[in-house]
Amino acid sequence: MLKSEYLNNIYTGVVTRDPDQREFHQAVLEFLESLDLIIDQHPEYQQKGIIETFVEPERMICFRVPWVDNQGNVHVNRGYRVQFNSAIGPYKGGLRFHPTVNLSILKFLGFEQILKNSLTGLPMGGAKGGSDFDPKGKSDSEIMRFCQSFMTELNRHIGQFVDVPAGDIGVGAREIGYLFGQYRRVRGSYDAGVLTGKGLSFGGSLVRTEATGYGLCYLTQEMLRHMRNDSFEGKTVVISGSGNVAIFATEKATALGAKVVALSDSNGFIHDPDGIKLDVVKDIKLKRRQRISVYADEVPGSTYTPGFRGIWSIPCDIALPCATQNEIDGETAKIIVAGGAMAVAEGANMPCRPEAIRVFQEAGLLFAPAKAANAGGVATSGLEMSQNSMRFHWTFEEVDSRLKEIMINIFHNIYDASVESNRPGDLVTGANVAGFLKVASVMLAQGLI
Repeated sequence: MLKSEYLNNIYTGVVTRDPDQREFHQAVLEFLESLDLIIDQHPEYQQKGIIETFVEPERMICFRVPWVDNQGNVHVNRGYRVQFNSAIGPYKGGLRFHPTVNLSILKFLGFEQILKNSLTGLPMGGAKGGSDFDPKGKSDSEIMRFCQSFMTELNRHIGQFVDVPAGDIGVGAREIGYLFGQYRRVRGSYDAGVLTGKGLSFGGSLVRTEATGYGLCYLTQEMLRHMRNDSFEGKTVVISGSGNVAIFATEKATALGAKVVALSDSNGFIHDPDGIKLDVVKDIKLKRRQRISVYADEVPGSTYTPGFRGIWSIPCDIALPCATQNEIDGETAKIIVAGGAMAVAEGANMPCRPEAIRVFQEAGLLFAPAKAANAGGVATSGLEMSQNSMRFHWTFEEVDSRLKEIMINIFHNIYDASVESNRPGDLVTGANVAGFLKVASVMLAQGLI
């Protein structure tokens, strides 16, 4: 597994301390496998306990969230904030409202966020939070009351120079608005920089909604150009999911000359061999908030199939998983390879299991990991923080240009790190190494042991 006895002992300690946190174990093991290639060059990490410190959160907050539904019934959910590492800046990472949320998932996401934020080049640490609250089927007033209760506790642990949450699954512009309103109410202060993903009328940034999907395509385009002298032009693309990331990855991939033929949600997937009609998807998902199956009812020639995993049976040149963690296992990866794919880039957080990544790499596919490929969202959140601090507002074109530059730089940083690690083109290794070395150097400089 790991050649280094030192790293193997760290991993054993992580598993022993929290034996049920499988998602977190998976993220840590992938990270340590990358460090295994360079650890002998850095004896100072072992001497100073840097890696042992790095894999343990600085702070974990857990609290109850009572709220009242429209019938007057009281419900109690659990809220979390994992503040993982603040070496290079205030904690930064999204809030997720979903019934699957637990400490293992949030520790995995927060850990990945450290590396992702480091890769952007912006001064942001890593964190993640959320609740096991399910916003599906809830009215606006119920969601508002839940958000207000959640922020009544969370507000004492965040601040624009301390911890800056954003949205994630189940937390969009509506929820951010309710959370910010409650923060302002209980603190008596208009600290616009305390949350990102806000509405444009109260400190939000243009491109933030599109950022993760656009950024995914910018990095993928640069990967294709640099490693294969190719592009999105004329390629068939399959994208899982149908939230903001998938929708705006579809928009940008189409603008770059590709044809996106499939999208999905948790119930099933649509296939439109003529190319997804994005205006229809936006109307269904962003305005009407309906299931993706409605698309097949409204667009002749398209089909809907129950079961979201089946989407990867559709042949494609480029696969962009944008739904959720661990959606692609080893067998599914073999189906993608057999379908003729040349590249896979992760738009969701860790959507490919380790055995799937091995299948892609052994088959010679280009593979871009989430901590690099989906960094566009947090990069634009960082740009929103900058605008809030300046009391200034950049145009769509200015933010988009900065986002594109950041994503291209991320690709080259991780590619160069893969070469320096003697694994040229292994972007998983490159992303882990490049992200960690920056944070580790700061931890050493600041004496964070």
